[in-house]
Amino acid sequence: QVQLAESGGGSVQTGDSLRLSCAASGRASSGYAVGWFHQNPGKEREFVAAISGSGGATNYADSVKGRFTISRDNDKNMVYLQMNSLKPEDTGVYYCAAGLSVWRVVPTQYDYWGQGTQVTVSS
Repeated sequence: QVQLAESGGGSVQTGDSLRLSCAASGRASSGYAVGWFHQNPGKEREFVAAISGSGGATNYADSVKGRFTISRDNDKNMVYLQMNSLKPEDTGVYYCAAGLSVWRVVPTQYDYWGQGTQVTVSS
């Protein structure tokens, strides 16, 4: 069992930056890939980025390439999502999730989820 908890959301202006954090705990949590997903009300969760258990591989959605960076610190059991050049369409709830592969981009392919953190980007 892996427990995940997101933090770092907030309200910012277009062009600003935020860093989201995902604290992982539980058995062998560092062995899991961790992904970030984004969801707006009434819409499906969309893949944003993922990082392998070792941190050696990353995967990004086209919409965030060059703006967002995912990283992890396994000594601290933390995964981060640095979000730069934020746009209003980045608004939504951001969830981190643990799964078996950095290349999985479908929410149902992830086994454990956090509660989410709200990001609001105003123009």
